[in-house]
Formats: sequence, C-alpha cells, structure tokens
Amino acid sequence: MHEEIDVTSPRGKLAVRLRDVIERRWPAEVQAIGVHGSLAHGDDHEGSDVNLLVVKYRPTAGPKPALRRVDGTLVDLEVVTGDEGMRRARELTSRWPLEADRYLTTRPMLDPNGWFGKLRDTHLARLAEARPPEFTALARHDWALASAAHTRAVRLAEWYETDAALVMIAESRLHAALVAGLLTRTYFRNAADAVRRTGMAGADMQELSAVLKKQAEELAARGKPVDGNLAGLFE
Repeated sequence: MHEEIDVTSPRGKLAVRLRDVIERRWPAEVQAIGVHGSLAHGDDHEGSDVNLLVVKYRPTAGPKPALRRVDGTLVDLEVVTGDEGMRRARELTSRWPLEADRYLTTRPMLDPNGWFGKLRDTHLARLAEARPPEFTALARHDWALASAAHTRAVRLAEWYETDAALVMIAESRLHAALVAGLLTRTYFRNAADAVRRTGMAGADMQELSAVLKKQAEELAARGKPVDGNLAGLFE
C-alpha cells in the first residue's frame, strides 16, 4: 500500500523503512500503520517531518512512542491502541482545528482491516452530531487563552521584555486562529497553517486587539459573554 505516498522522496523512503521494521519486529501486535502531515498530503519537502501513527492491539506490547531524528529527518512516532484511537476521534477539544487533519487525511501504509477508514468515519460522525454550542464553548476557551497572552504581551512590551513579548504575541495569534477555526468548523494542517489562513500571522498587538474584540462580540452573540460575574463562572 506504500504506493499511496511518494516513495521517491527521502521522507517517503524512510516511512517505508520504518513501516517494514515495525511490521517485522511486532507482526502479531500491530493492527495498522499510517502517515499524516506532509507525506499524507503529498507535498513533503526537505525539512519536512515523518509523522507515523502505529495502531496496536494491546497497550503493553508493541513499539513505544518516540520523537527523534533518523538519518537527518525528524520522526514523530505516535503509538495508540485501536480502542484509544477511536476514542480520541470522538473527542472534541479546544485544539480540534489542529487535530482533525490527522483523523481525516492519514494515509494507510499497513491496514488490512480498514482501521483508518473507520477512524475517519468515526470522526465525521462525531462532527455531524456536534451542535453549535459545543464548538462555541471550545472557542470561548481558546479566546480566554488568546486574550490572556495578549495582555501579557502588552505588559512585557511596556517593560521592554521584547523577546518574551514576542513569545506571548505568537501564543495569542495561535489561540485567536483556533477561535476562528472553531467558530467556522475549519481545521488546519498545523499551527503555522492556522495563523496564515486566518490572517493572524502578521497581526501586531493593536490589530490582534481588534480581532479579539470582534471575536468577543461574536461569542457573546452566540449565547454568553466572555467576561461576566462570579455566578456566571459555574453556568
């Protein structure tokens, strides 16, 4: 099944080598193997990572998760059991815009029982069930993080802590992008893609302040203000 990815690239060749080693070492433990990220999208390039997902039958057997360079390429080896993978596919979190891509675009390299197809169907079914207030609540969580990071960035800039302020403004941009993704049910390939596609990448502090204000108004219009009294904290 490895013809589904570009095996002519160094990353594709490495993914196939990894698949073969895992299948050879744990033939009775591994249920499925697939890739997500740039290899799955067919646009990997020099500097791309190899994102491999290994699905096993038992939590105590088979390969372990790992993150390290192999022959100069960063390999992110994620390992889950089949049941755990399906459970995660039914979870909606405040990071859904960054997580959905792996459920929907992972390409199988070893999948005799169609596990990855079931994973995609499970996640799509969960999205079909989700009502707007669920996504709004998740967006409100990200908005709070974006606003807090923005406030810290402003204060750090006033103290001439420029490097720390840049870190905070980057965090605020990302969470504001996640708010936009949740409110429109749009998912992204990664954090860089999120800030680029939502127009947050180049937003300075004033522009980001205006974005956060507009998002706050939209969240309030959808049922609950982002700032309220103590009683509202428990509603």
